[in-house]
Amino acid sequence: MGKFSRLGNDLYSGRRSIDFVGRKWLWYALSGVIVLAAVLGLSVKGLDMGIEFVGGAEYKVQLPAGQATQDLADRLREDIAATGIDAAQQPVVTTSGSGGTNSIIVQVKPVTNDESQQIVRVITEVTGATQADIQTTEIGPSWGKEIAKRSAIGLAVFLVLVVLFIWAYFREWKMSLAAIVALLHDIVITVGVYALSGFEVTPATVTGILTILGFSLYDTVVVFDKVRENTKNLRESRMSYAQAANLAVNQTLVRSINTSIVALIPVAAILYVGAVQLGASTLKDLALALFVGMAAGAYSSIFIATPLLVQLKANETYVVQAEKRARQRQRALEADRYAAVPTFSDDMPVHDEPGLDDEQREDAPVSGGAAVAREPRSPEAMGRGRVAPQPTRPVQQSPSSGRQQPSRQPKSKRGKK
Repeated sequence: MGKFSRLGNDLYSGRRSIDFVGRKWLWYALSGVIVLAAVLGLSVKGLDMGIEFVGGAEYKVQLPAGQATQDLADRLREDIAATGIDAAQQPVVTTSGSGGTNSIIVQVKPVTNDESQQIVRVITEVTGATQADIQTTEIGPSWGKEIAKRSAIGLAVFLVLVVLFIWAYFREWKMSLAAIVALLHDIVITVGVYALSGFEVTPATVTGILTILGFSLYDTVVVFDKVRENTKNLRESRMSYAQAANLAVNQTLVRSINTSIVALIPVAAILYVGAVQLGASTLKDLALALFVGMAAGAYSSIFIATPLLVQLKANETYVVQAEKRARQRQRALEADRYAAVPTFSDDMPVHDEPGLDDEQREDAPVSGGAAVAREPRSPEAMGRGRVAPQPTRPVQQSPSSGRQQPSRQPKSKRGKK
């Protein structure tokens, strides 16, 4: 078994623990710095909205089969950006079509008639097409506003459904509130990264944001489900609510890390291909939203949602009582060092016998004569000892040691001499 697997087993069983809940102010401060940077990026640079939201012009160039290549599209993008037109500094150039003809589509922000004619001249020079082969379409800003409105409505409906789903599943409105805060945390960071990176916001960006919200919600629900399982019988568990919730985060930590890595690797590959090699705007916009959102969602599920849930439930009666019992038990263990002595049982394996050091436990044989690995001590065996009485005088030889001790006889011989 590898070290990572052993670490996962130790985290799940509680032999090792990372204090996520106890260090909540550290995680809050770290998230606050990231969110502040995102908000500053939005206020200073702002979002670069695509033509679908602010309107613009689209040029569709019809070319013979085999001429509409990605190299031609890249060269056309560079030449249009070099014209010096502000609305065409970041043109979107893609290839499309099948069959006997292919086409290249060029999209820029709203331009004047003179600027439009200049762009058409660049297209004809680079592609060799005539003006008859170029179809120009104007996209009005009213259509873009309608797209933005529908996107906002879709996001609002999603958040409302999230609240209702978590409330119906867990019967706990505080879990819904913690999950919504984590989702808003992911949205702000993702949008802030878009503003700082200068990527254009397109409908693909909205699709990516909705997708990563679902991913973040899934991770949060898994952690909350484990929290509910650990806190179901809080009195019998001898733990406080914070300890049980922290154990739940540790138990799902390896699963969250594995899921996030497996999801981020292909998204990172798509982002690299779309942004560096192909320069396809739709592909890179979607990949950037997915990559940033998935990373932020994995972080918020572990470091934000669960600590916030514990903080929201800190004043509930049964949580306060569990906290008092946990503190009393901790004080008792600290006051009585013999209370942590494990209980001995006749069927205890040799390698678990009290008094053996680590090296002796590793080499202790079993019935077959082979050495076995040390098994973890059961936490239920702790806390059953008693305080050893103080001796009043040295131990001496008892005078009764030389007397004949009574022995147990069969019932048939009792009373007979």
